[in-house]
Amino acid sequence: MSAGHRSDRGRRRPEELLARRGGSVELLRVPAALFGAVSGARSRLYDLRLLPISRLDVPVVCVGNLTAGGTGKTPLVIWLARWFAARGWRPGVLSRGYGSQALDRSLGAASTPGAPRGDEARLLARTLPGVPMVQNADRVAGGRELERAGVDVILMDDGFQHRRLHRERDIVLVDATRPWGLPPAGGEAVRALLPRGLLRESPSALARADAIVVTRCDQVEQERLRALVAELAEFAPGVPLVTSSHRVTGLRDGAGGFWPLSRLAGRQVDLVSAIGNPDAFEQTIERLGARVREHRRFVDHHAYTAADLIGLGAADKLDPEAPPVPVVTTSKDAVKLETLLPGALAVEIEFEPQSGEAAFEAVLEAIRPGRARLQRQSLHEGLHG
Repeated sequence: MSAGHRSDRGRRRPEELLARRGGSVELLRVPAALFGAVSGARSRLYDLRLLPISRLDVPVVCVGNLTAGGTGKTPLVIWLARWFAARGWRPGVLSRGYGSQALDRSLGAASTPGAPRGDEARLLARTLPGVPMVQNADRVAGGRELERAGVDVILMDDGFQHRRLHRERDIVLVDATRPWGLPPAGGEAVRALLPRGLLRESPSALARADAIVVTRCDQVEQERLRALVAELAEFAPGVPLVTSSHRVTGLRDGAGGFWPLSRLAGRQVDLVSAIGNPDAFEQTIERLGARVREHRRFVDHHAYTAADLIGLGAADKLDPEAPPVPVVTTSKDAVKLETLLPGALAVEIEFEPQSGEAAFEAVLEAIRPGRARLQRQSLHEGLHG
Protein backbone atom coordinates (compact mmCIF):
# COMPACT_ATOMS: atom_id res chain seq x y z
CA MET A 1 0.00 0.00 0.00
CA SER A 2 1.17 3.52 -0.69
CA ALA A 3 1.54 6.31 1.80
CA GLY A 4 -1.17 8.17 -0.06
CA HIS A 5 -4.55 8.89 1.44
CA ARG A 6 -7.03 6.06 1.08
CA SER A 7 -10.68 6.97 1.01
CA ASP A 8 -13.75 4.76 0.88
CA ARG A 9 -16.89 6.64 -0.08
CA GLY A 10 -20.46 5.44 0.22
CA ARG A 11 -20.92 1.87 1.38
CA ARG A 12 -18.04 0.11 3.06
CA ARG A 13 -16.33 -2.46 0.87
CA PRO A 14 -17.39 -5.93 2.08
CA GLU A 15 -13.90 -7.43 2.08
CA GLU A 16 -12.69 -4.78 4.52
CA LEU A 17 -15.31 -5.85 7.04
CA LEU A 18 -14.87 -9.57 6.44
CA ALA A 19 -11.06 -9.47 6.60
CA ARG A 20 -11.19 -8.81 10.34
CA ARG A 21 -11.01 -11.60 12.89
CA GLY A 22 -13.09 -11.81 16.03
CA GLY A 23 -16.20 -9.94 17.08
CA SER A 24 -19.67 -10.13 15.60
CA VAL A 25 -18.38 -10.91 12.09
CA GLU A 26 -17.61 -14.45 13.27
CA LEU A 27 -21.34 -15.06 13.68
CA LEU A 28 -21.45 -15.26 9.90
CA ARG A 29 -19.76 -18.65 10.10
CA VAL A 30 -23.16 -20.20 10.87
CA PRO A 31 -24.85 -19.12 7.59
CA ALA A 32 -21.53 -19.82 5.81
CA ALA A 33 -21.72 -23.44 6.96
CA LEU A 34 -25.29 -23.65 5.68
CA PHE A 35 -24.27 -22.06 2.37
CA GLY A 36 -21.44 -24.58 2.01
CA ALA A 37 -23.75 -27.51 2.69
CA VAL A 38 -26.30 -26.34 0.13
CA SER A 39 -23.74 -25.50 -2.59
CA GLY A 40 -21.89 -28.75 -2.00
CA ALA A 41 -25.11 -30.80 -2.24
CA ARG A 42 -26.10 -28.97 -5.42
CA SER A 43 -22.72 -29.63 -6.98
CA ARG A 44 -22.93 -33.35 -6.14
CA LEU A 45 -26.35 -33.54 -7.78
CA TYR A 46 -24.82 -32.16 -10.97
CA ASP A 47 -21.92 -34.61 -10.68
CA LEU A 48 -24.42 -37.46 -10.46
CA ARG A 49 -26.45 -36.05 -13.38
CA LEU A 50 -29.49 -35.77 -11.13
CA LEU A 51 -29.90 -32.12 -12.09
CA PRO A 52 -30.37 -31.39 -15.81
CA ILE A 53 -27.49 -30.01 -17.88
CA SER A 54 -28.24 -28.39 -21.24
CA ARG A 55 -25.80 -28.87 -24.10
CA LEU A 56 -25.46 -26.46 -27.02
CA ASP A 57 -24.35 -27.27 -30.57
CA VAL A 58 -21.27 -25.07 -30.11
CA PRO A 59 -18.55 -25.58 -27.49
CA VAL A 60 -18.65 -23.39 -24.38
CA VAL A 61 -15.47 -22.24 -22.65
CA CYS A 62 -16.18 -20.96 -19.15
CA VAL A 63 -13.94 -18.35 -17.52
CA GLY A 64 -14.80 -18.31 -13.83
CA ASN A 65 -13.47 -18.25 -10.31
CA LEU A 66 -14.11 -19.52 -6.81
CA THR A 67 -14.55 -16.13 -5.20
CA ALA A 68 -16.92 -13.18 -5.32
CA GLY A 69 -14.82 -10.29 -6.56
CA GLY A 70 -12.33 -9.47 -9.29
CA THR A 71 -9.67 -11.97 -10.35
CA GLY A 72 -8.95 -10.52 -13.79
CA LYS A 73 -11.49 -12.40 -15.91
CA THR A 74 -12.06 -9.63 -18.47
CA PRO A 75 -8.44 -9.47 -19.76
CA LEU A 76 -8.44 -13.27 -20.14
CA VAL A 77 -11.77 -13.25 -22.01
CA ILE A 78 -10.26 -10.70 -24.41
CA TRP A 79 -7.12 -12.83 -24.83
CA LEU A 80 -9.21 -15.95 -25.49
CA ALA A 81 -11.44 -14.20 -28.02
CA ARG A 82 -8.38 -13.08 -29.96
CA TRP A 83 -6.75 -16.51 -29.63
CA PHE A 84 -9.77 -18.27 -31.13
CA ALA A 85 -10.30 -15.63 -33.82
CA ALA A 86 -6.65 -15.98 -34.93
CA ARG A 87 -7.31 -19.69 -35.52
CA GLY A 88 -10.41 -19.18 -37.63
CA TRP A 89 -13.06 -19.57 -34.94
CA ARG A 90 -15.97 -17.16 -34.53
CA PRO A 91 -16.10 -16.42 -30.79
CA GLY A 92 -19.01 -14.93 -28.88
CA VAL A 93 -19.18 -13.74 -25.29
CA LEU A 94 -21.92 -14.74 -22.86
CA SER A 95 -22.31 -12.93 -19.54
CA ARG A 96 -24.92 -12.41 -16.86
CA GLY A 97 -25.00 -8.64 -17.32
CA TYR A 98 -24.23 -7.77 -13.72
CA GLY A 99 -23.85 -4.04 -13.09
CA SER A 100 -25.87 -2.89 -16.12
CA GLN A 101 -28.34 -0.88 -14.05
CA ALA A 102 -25.48 0.84 -12.25
CA LEU A 103 -23.96 1.84 -15.57
CA ASP A 104 -27.26 3.24 -16.83
CA ARG A 105 -27.57 5.37 -13.70
CA SER A 106 -23.99 6.60 -14.06
CA LEU A 107 -24.59 7.58 -17.69
CA GLY A 108 -27.87 9.21 -16.77
CA ALA A 109 -29.87 7.36 -19.41
CA ALA A 110 -30.97 3.90 -20.42
CA SER A 111 -28.73 1.93 -22.71
CA THR A 112 -29.51 1.77 -26.41
CA PRO A 113 -31.64 -1.31 -27.14
CA GLY A 114 -29.35 -4.19 -28.09
CA ALA A 115 -26.21 -2.41 -26.88
CA PRO A 116 -23.97 -4.05 -24.27
CA ARG A 117 -25.04 -3.15 -20.74
CA GLY A 118 -22.77 -3.03 -17.73
CA ASP A 119 -19.22 -1.78 -17.29
CA GLU A 120 -17.50 -5.05 -18.19
CA ALA A 121 -19.73 -5.62 -21.23
CA ARG A 122 -19.11 -2.09 -22.51
CA LEU A 123 -15.37 -2.60 -22.10
CA LEU A 124 -15.50 -5.92 -23.95
CA ALA A 125 -17.55 -4.42 -26.78
CA ARG A 126 -15.09 -1.56 -27.14
CA THR A 127 -12.07 -3.88 -27.10
CA LEU A 128 -13.54 -6.66 -29.27
CA PRO A 129 -15.49 -4.92 -32.04
CA GLY A 130 -17.44 -7.36 -34.15
CA VAL A 131 -17.53 -10.11 -31.53
CA PRO A 132 -21.18 -10.97 -30.71
CA MET A 133 -22.10 -10.51 -27.05
CA VAL A 134 -25.17 -11.59 -25.16
CA GLN A 135 -26.11 -10.74 -21.59
CA ASN A 136 -28.66 -13.00 -19.99
CA ALA A 137 -29.02 -14.32 -16.45
CA ASP A 138 -30.38 -17.49 -18.10
CA ARG A 139 -27.11 -18.71 -19.58
CA VAL A 140 -28.79 -21.49 -21.58
CA ALA A 141 -31.11 -19.02 -23.32
CA GLY A 142 -28.21 -16.61 -23.85
CA GLY A 143 -26.07 -19.37 -25.33
CA ARG A 144 -28.79 -20.33 -27.77
CA GLU A 145 -29.05 -16.70 -28.84
CA LEU A 146 -25.33 -16.69 -29.64
CA GLU A 147 -25.77 -19.93 -31.57
CA ARG A 148 -28.36 -18.20 -33.74
CA ALA A 149 -25.92 -15.32 -34.23
CA GLY A 150 -23.52 -17.74 -35.95
CA VAL A 151 -20.72 -18.09 -33.41
CA ASP A 152 -18.88 -21.40 -33.18
CA VAL A 153 -17.35 -21.03 -29.70
CA ILE A 154 -18.88 -19.30 -26.68
CA LEU A 155 -16.80 -17.68 -23.95
CA MET A 156 -18.93 -17.68 -20.81
CA ASP A 157 -17.80 -14.94 -18.45
CA ASP A 158 -18.10 -15.83 -14.74
CA GLY A 159 -20.02 -19.09 -14.89
CA PHE A 160 -18.02 -21.74 -13.01
CA GLN A 161 -20.89 -22.26 -10.56
CA HIS A 162 -23.54 -22.09 -13.32
CA ARG A 163 -23.49 -25.78 -14.10
CA ARG A 164 -26.85 -25.94 -15.87
CA LEU A 165 -25.04 -25.13 -19.12
CA HIS A 166 -22.59 -27.77 -20.34
CA ARG A 167 -19.12 -26.48 -21.11
CA GLU A 168 -16.25 -28.06 -23.01
CA ARG A 169 -13.65 -26.34 -20.86
CA ASP A 170 -13.70 -24.78 -17.39
CA ILE A 171 -10.93 -22.24 -16.84
CA VAL A 172 -10.72 -21.06 -13.24
CA LEU A 173 -8.85 -17.92 -12.23
CA VAL A 174 -7.11 -17.47 -8.88
CA ASP A 175 -5.80 -14.02 -7.92
CA ALA A 176 -2.31 -14.47 -6.45
CA THR A 177 -2.74 -11.36 -4.28
CA ARG A 178 -6.02 -12.65 -2.79
CA PRO A 179 -6.31 -16.37 -3.61
CA TRP A 180 -9.41 -16.97 -1.52
CA GLY A 181 -11.04 -13.57 -1.86
CA LEU A 182 -10.03 -11.65 1.26
CA PRO A 183 -6.91 -9.54 1.80
CA PRO A 184 -4.64 -10.40 4.74
CA ALA A 185 -5.35 -8.37 7.87
CA GLY A 186 -2.62 -8.71 10.47
CA GLY A 187 -1.57 -12.18 9.36
CA GLU A 188 -2.95 -14.97 7.20
CA ALA A 189 -6.10 -14.00 5.31
CA VAL A 190 -9.42 -15.42 6.46
CA ARG A 191 -10.47 -18.30 4.21
CA ALA A 192 -14.23 -18.83 4.42
CA LEU A 193 -17.36 -19.31 2.35
CA LEU A 194 -19.97 -16.63 1.82
CA PRO A 195 -21.16 -14.72 3.76
CA ARG A 196 -18.26 -15.00 6.27
CA GLY A 197 -15.72 -14.87 3.46
CA LEU A 198 -15.83 -14.42 -0.30
CA LEU A 199 -15.57 -18.05 -1.42
CA ARG A 200 -18.51 -19.21 -3.54
CA GLU A 201 -17.55 -22.84 -3.01
CA SER A 202 -14.80 -24.88 -1.42
CA PRO A 203 -11.30 -24.81 -3.00
CA SER A 204 -11.73 -28.54 -3.58
CA ALA A 205 -14.02 -27.54 -6.49
CA LEU A 206 -10.86 -26.68 -8.41
CA ALA A 207 -10.67 -30.38 -9.27
CA ARG A 208 -13.50 -29.71 -11.78
CA ALA A 209 -11.33 -27.26 -13.72
CA ASP A 210 -9.66 -28.06 -17.03
CA ALA A 211 -7.07 -25.34 -16.41
CA ILE A 212 -6.19 -23.00 -13.54
CA VAL A 213 -4.88 -19.54 -14.30
CA VAL A 214 -3.14 -17.69 -11.48
CA THR A 215 -3.35 -13.95 -12.15
CA ARG A 216 -1.31 -10.97 -10.90
CA CYS A 217 1.68 -13.20 -10.19
CA ASP A 218 4.03 -10.26 -10.65
CA GLN A 219 2.49 -8.56 -7.61
CA VAL A 220 3.49 -11.16 -4.99
CA GLU A 221 6.79 -12.49 -3.70
CA GLN A 222 8.11 -15.60 -5.46
CA GLU A 223 8.11 -17.65 -2.27
CA ARG A 224 4.46 -16.85 -1.70
CA LEU A 225 3.65 -17.68 -5.31
CA ARG A 226 5.42 -21.05 -5.12
CA ALA A 227 3.47 -21.93 -1.98
CA LEU A 228 0.19 -21.01 -3.67
CA VAL A 229 0.98 -23.05 -6.79
CA ALA A 230 1.83 -26.06 -4.62
CA GLU A 231 -1.44 -25.73 -2.72
CA LEU A 232 -3.47 -25.42 -5.92
CA ALA A 233 -1.80 -28.59 -7.23
CA GLU A 234 -2.99 -30.41 -4.11
CA PHE A 235 -6.58 -29.29 -4.68
CA ALA A 236 -6.48 -30.11 -8.41
CA PRO A 237 -3.82 -32.76 -9.12
CA GLY A 238 -2.94 -33.04 -12.78
CA VAL A 239 -4.83 -29.92 -13.85
CA PRO A 240 -2.67 -27.64 -16.05
CA LEU A 241 -1.72 -24.43 -14.28
CA VAL A 242 -0.77 -21.12 -15.87
CA THR A 243 0.89 -18.24 -14.07
CA SER A 244 0.20 -14.82 -15.56
CA SER A 245 0.37 -11.08 -15.10
CA HIS A 246 -1.59 -8.09 -16.32
CA ARG A 247 0.75 -6.15 -18.58
CA VAL A 248 0.08 -2.41 -18.70
CA THR A 249 0.19 -1.25 -22.32
CA GLY A 250 -0.58 2.44 -21.95
CA LEU A 251 -3.02 5.11 -20.85
CA ARG A 252 -6.14 6.21 -22.71
CA ASP A 253 -7.86 9.54 -22.20
CA GLY A 254 -11.56 10.34 -22.50
CA ALA A 255 -11.16 11.45 -26.11
CA GLY A 256 -9.60 8.13 -27.12
CA GLY A 257 -6.04 9.42 -27.18
CA PHE A 258 -3.29 6.99 -26.19
CA TRP A 259 -0.51 8.09 -23.85
CA PRO A 260 2.78 6.41 -22.92
CA LEU A 261 3.28 5.06 -19.41
CA SER A 262 6.08 7.56 -18.86
CA ARG A 263 3.37 10.19 -18.41
CA LEU A 264 2.93 8.96 -14.83
CA ALA A 265 6.56 8.43 -13.86
CA GLY A 266 7.47 10.53 -10.84
CA ARG A 267 4.11 12.30 -10.79
CA GLN A 268 1.55 12.59 -8.03
CA VAL A 269 -1.84 11.15 -9.03
CA ASP A 270 -5.32 10.60 -7.69
CA LEU A 271 -7.02 7.23 -8.25
CA VAL A 272 -10.69 6.32 -8.43
CA SER A 273 -11.97 2.77 -8.80
CA ALA A 274 -14.98 0.53 -8.25
CA ILE A 275 -13.50 -2.92 -8.85
CA GLY A 276 -13.07 -6.20 -7.03
CA ASN A 277 -9.41 -5.72 -6.08
CA PRO A 278 -8.50 -2.03 -5.68
CA ASP A 279 -5.22 -2.87 -3.91
CA ALA A 280 -3.90 -4.55 -7.06
CA PHE A 281 -4.86 -1.52 -9.15
CA GLU A 282 -3.06 0.84 -6.77
CA GLN A 283 0.02 -1.36 -6.77
CA THR A 284 0.04 -1.34 -10.57
CA ILE A 285 0.07 2.47 -10.62
CA GLU A 286 2.87 2.62 -8.06
CA ARG A 287 4.95 0.19 -10.13
CA LEU A 288 4.70 2.70 -12.98
CA GLY A 289 6.55 5.21 -10.80
CA ALA A 290 3.57 7.36 -9.77
CA ARG A 291 2.93 8.62 -6.24
CA VAL A 292 -0.67 8.09 -5.10
CA ARG A 293 -2.07 11.10 -3.31
CA GLU A 294 -5.57 9.72 -2.84
CA HIS A 295 -7.32 6.51 -3.89
CA ARG A 296 -11.07 6.91 -3.79
CA ARG A 297 -12.47 3.37 -3.62
CA PHE A 298 -16.04 2.28 -4.16
CA VAL A 299 -17.77 -1.09 -4.12
CA ASP A 300 -17.54 -3.16 -7.30
CA HIS A 301 -19.85 -1.92 -10.12
CA HIS A 302 -20.64 1.27 -8.17
CA ALA A 303 -22.91 3.77 -9.95
CA TYR A 304 -20.90 6.99 -9.90
CA THR A 305 -22.43 10.40 -9.24
CA ALA A 306 -20.85 13.82 -9.61
CA ALA A 307 -20.66 14.10 -5.82
CA ASP A 308 -18.41 11.03 -5.67
CA LEU A 309 -15.73 12.81 -7.67
CA ILE A 310 -15.57 16.24 -6.05
CA GLY A 311 -12.00 17.28 -5.36
CA LEU A 312 -10.30 14.59 -7.42
CA GLY A 313 -7.42 16.02 -9.43
CA ALA A 314 -7.50 19.38 -7.63
CA ALA A 315 -4.22 21.26 -7.40
CA ASP A 316 -2.38 21.43 -4.09
CA LYS A 317 -4.04 24.19 -2.02
CA LEU A 318 -0.69 25.08 -0.43
CA ASP A 319 0.85 25.77 -3.82
CA PRO A 320 -1.37 28.02 -5.96
CA GLU A 321 0.96 27.60 -8.94
CA ALA A 322 0.84 23.80 -8.88
CA PRO A 323 -0.87 22.15 -11.87
CA PRO A 324 -3.90 19.87 -11.43
CA VAL A 325 -3.11 16.30 -10.42
CA PRO A 326 -3.86 13.61 -13.04
CA VAL A 327 -6.77 11.33 -12.19
CA VAL A 328 -6.21 7.69 -13.12
CA THR A 329 -8.84 4.96 -13.25
CA THR A 330 -9.35 1.46 -14.66
CA SER A 331 -10.64 0.71 -18.14
CA LYS A 332 -13.75 -0.81 -16.58
CA ASP A 333 -14.46 2.35 -14.61
CA ALA A 334 -13.66 4.61 -17.54
CA VAL A 335 -16.84 3.60 -19.39
CA LYS A 336 -18.84 4.97 -16.45
CA LEU A 337 -16.74 8.11 -16.01
CA GLU A 338 -16.54 9.28 -19.62
CA THR A 339 -19.11 12.03 -19.03
CA LEU A 340 -18.60 12.66 -15.32
CA LEU A 341 -14.79 12.77 -15.43
CA PRO A 342 -13.74 13.05 -19.10
CA GLY A 343 -10.19 14.06 -18.22
CA ALA A 344 -9.39 10.82 -16.38
CA LEU A 345 -6.69 8.55 -17.76
CA ALA A 346 -7.65 4.87 -18.02
CA VAL A 347 -5.02 2.17 -17.58
CA GLU A 348 -5.00 -0.28 -20.50
CA ILE A 349 -3.92 -3.79 -19.54
CA GLU A 350 -3.53 -7.15 -21.28
CA PHE A 351 -3.43 -10.72 -20.03
CA GLU A 352 0.09 -12.10 -20.36
CA PRO A 353 0.98 -15.75 -19.60
CA GLN A 354 4.25 -16.27 -17.73
CA SER A 355 4.49 -20.04 -17.47
CA GLY A 356 2.40 -23.01 -18.55
CA GLU A 357 1.20 -21.36 -21.78
CA ALA A 358 1.93 -24.41 -23.94
CA ALA A 359 -0.14 -26.73 -21.73
CA PHE A 360 -2.91 -24.13 -21.60
CA GLU A 361 -3.04 -23.84 -25.38
CA ALA A 362 -3.10 -27.64 -25.66
CA VAL A 363 -6.25 -27.66 -23.51
CA LEU A 364 -7.85 -25.15 -25.88
CA GLU A 365 -6.67 -26.83 -29.08
CA ALA A 366 -8.27 -30.11 -28.01
CA ILE A 367 -11.77 -28.57 -27.99
CA ARG A 368 -14.06 -30.42 -30.33
CA PRO A 369 -15.70 -28.10 -32.88
CA GLY A 370 -19.47 -27.94 -32.97
CA ARG A 371 -21.75 -28.46 -35.93
CA ALA A 372 -21.55 -24.83 -37.11
CA ARG A 373 -17.77 -24.87 -37.37
CA LEU A 374 -17.68 -28.31 -39.02
CA GLN A 375 -20.20 -27.19 -41.62
CA ARG A 376 -18.24 -24.02 -42.31
CA GLN A 377 -15.00 -25.99 -42.62
CA SER A 378 -16.68 -28.45 -44.99
CA LEU A 379 -17.99 -25.61 -47.13
CA HIS A 380 -14.56 -23.96 -47.19
CA GLU A 381 -12.89 -27.20 -48.26
CA GLY A 382 -15.53 -27.72 -50.94
CA LEU A 383 -14.91 -24.26 -52.38
CA HIS A 384 -11.18 -24.87 -52.52
CA GLY A 385 -11.32 -28.55 -53.43
